[in-house]
Amino acid sequence: MELSDSGLGMFFRAALDIPEIPFGEMLWESAQRFPEKIAVIYQGQKMSFRELDGLVNSFANALSKLGVKKGDRVALFMTNRPEYIIAVYATARLGAVFTPMNPTYKEEEVAHQLQDSDASVLVVQESLYPRVKTIRQRVNKSLKHVVVIGQQAEEGDSLFLDLIRQSSPKHPPQVQISWTEDLVALPYSSGTTGLPKGAMLTHQNLVANAIQFISSGRITEQDSMLICLPFYHIYGVMLVNGALYSGATQVIMEAFDLELSLSLAQQYKVSLYYAVPPILLVLANYPNLSAYDLSHLRYIMVGAAPMAPEVAHRLQEKTHVPIVQGYGLTEASPVTHLNPVDQGQIKLDSVGLSVANQEQKIVDPETGEHEMEPGELGELIVKGPHVMQGYWKAPEETARTIRNGWLYTGDIARIDADGYVYIVDRKKEMIKYKGFSVAPAEVEAVLFQHEAVADCAVIGKPDAESGEIPKALVLLQGGARIEPEALMEFVGSRLAGYKRVREVEFVSNIPKTASGKVLRRVLIEAEREKAEAQAAAEAATVAPEPVETAEPDETPVETAMSDETPVDEASVDETPVDETPVDEASADEASADDMPEAVQADAVDTEPASELDAVVSEEMDAAPEPLPDEADTDEEQSESESDSDSESVVTSEALADEAAAPEIEDQTESAAAPSEEEATPPAVEVDVTQEEPLVAMSDEAGVSSEPEETGEPEETGESEAIGEDRAPEDDSEAMMAASDADLVDAPPEAAPSEPAAS
Repeated sequence: MELSDSGLGMFFRAALDIPEIPFGEMLWESAQRFPEKIAVIYQGQKMSFRELDGLVNSFANALSKLGVKKGDRVALFMTNRPEYIIAVYATARLGAVFTPMNPTYKEEEVAHQLQDSDASVLVVQESLYPRVKTIRQRVNKSLKHVVVIGQQAEEGDSLFLDLIRQSSPKHPPQVQISWTEDLVALPYSSGTTGLPKGAMLTHQNLVANAIQFISSGRITEQDSMLICLPFYHIYGVMLVNGALYSGATQVIMEAFDLELSLSLAQQYKVSLYYAVPPILLVLANYPNLSAYDLSHLRYIMVGAAPMAPEVAHRLQEKTHVPIVQGYGLTEASPVTHLNPVDQGQIKLDSVGLSVANQEQKIVDPETGEHEMEPGELGELIVKGPHVMQGYWKAPEETARTIRNGWLYTGDIARIDADGYVYIVDRKKEMIKYKGFSVAPAEVEAVLFQHEAVADCAVIGKPDAESGEIPKALVLLQGGARIEPEALMEFVGSRLAGYKRVREVEFVSNIPKTASGKVLRRVLIEAEREKAEAQAAAEAATVAPEPVETAEPDETPVETAMSDETPVDEASVDETPVDETPVDEASADEASADDMPEAVQADAVDTEPASELDAVVSEEMDAAPEPLPDEADTDEEQSESESDSDSESVVTSEALADEAAAPEIEDQTESAAAPSEEEATPPAVEVDVTQEEPLVAMSDEAGVSSEPEETGEPEETGESEAIGEDRAPEDDSEAMMAASDADLVDAPPEAAPSEPAAS
């Protein structure tokens, strides 16, 4: 791929044809194209696209029987597992909306999302079930059904396994979907007020972003993708969607483990390895890395937090594998920028080029209007078919974040002469801890509940390993005495692990404005000055000049880290990222606790895979029956003749027959099933192997950098739907992909007929 020299013009990715298909049918199309190809590998079990599609149909029919209909919210509370994928696509096929929940959430956080989203169904794995039972009475107003992935459920609740076994694997009747208006996902992310809120994502948003991601990353059915990043996070959702629609095989890890990830990469000849910066650091410092055969890796994609170029350089030297970085946010589904995947076109300190079908600008952060020149700093804003509809139940916040179709990211950035984007800072105050956003106000609200706290402020303290750590500045009540560790434990018992305070400093006052707002930037600046002073003091004593008349002072300068600072997690590597890695045996002992909550299930018991025994319907071998009307679908179900004692992790062996040749049910009056030609619409072929060059924008030619607005989502005036408050920069965490080459070449008939449309 040819790129023009820097300075001659910017580069952009040519426009893509986005197929206007419902999100739930993306898997169905892949099942038609790659029926027997392995779609998912989980704890040694394998499942084909055909089998996975059949299970999605079964669970969709089960949800329909529970009363789930178009527009209803279905909450998902589990770690990475095949059931997650099944629940997501089953919900989408009914026209309902899935709302993923962080498995590290404590009871209060679970209750908030269930209440705010008005979820009518919750799908939860058994190890998390107790958290739901304790708050059940508070959410009973909207929550009608709980489905448990496991062996035991209380009276009135259902078991995932039983529902699958009792339901038909045939495609449920098609629901009429408005591609640009109807929601399919409601992921929650922290807000500047501390209350998580939902980003309303439509079918268009997720379908468009999947195509943008597949194209930019050049993902094909030949690829094998290792996914340890959480499915509840928008980054994980994007990876799953990209794998399923491209036909790639995804190797799923429930939680990150360094040696296991390398073993899986070697065993399954993984070509695409997805990470966040802390994982990159562990890999770069792992002394036994060369013991694993990683020759099949095409690239390692990194995102969710700023990446240290020095770490990426070090890992590239060890593996000879390109490290590609990208950027995005929940509000953009999430991918907005990706580096090219070709080694010679990667800029390690940049988040890359704009994805296809997206417009971008750098604007004056004060006015939000005046466009800045290349190289000048300003707020990054983007526009395209992947930009959310708005925030759930928060029209005012939506109006501030989306203006005339432009999504204001809240991140300060610049664009270089080649069109590469560099994220410089965040406009607002979210703390980025290991790729996760922590809202200071949420942590402060918990601290204020402690009787010893008179006032407090929470800021992000720079940290070489985590990016930032939440630090609390606390003013105690008169006469009160308390240890810092006690306050940290107080917060940790009430919030998810990544929101825990990592350092406490007692102060005599909290600076505030006349209106009572905390002057957080003053505190942050003071923290930076202290860090710089400490660094300068340490640098001055690193190599003291010998003095002939006196012995050099060999007394080391103590670090400024207080003894009160907790060390509650095993350190991945004590060496700052810009220093030479330490080749010590301890470097390979990193555990899941060393990883960000973005890649682990903190305080969540991982559950072993087990067979979904004998979920085989005798009807599957019978001739096709007449297709029922929608009203009759609840009566169509498979009869199971055997039982299973095992916990319900879906496997291919157990469900091969049930998932075989799933048919699409149609609401037709015909007494016979339609022919294959009538029932199966042509699959949308996405040719990701064909490279289209990045287009050089010559200033002399006067070519605009903004692609045609062909796929732009329609603006909505719905007052019902828009979230609580949260600035999008808090999920700049989202994505960080990598890629390039670009575009998917979709055929002219890129908008196929929907299967079995009613």
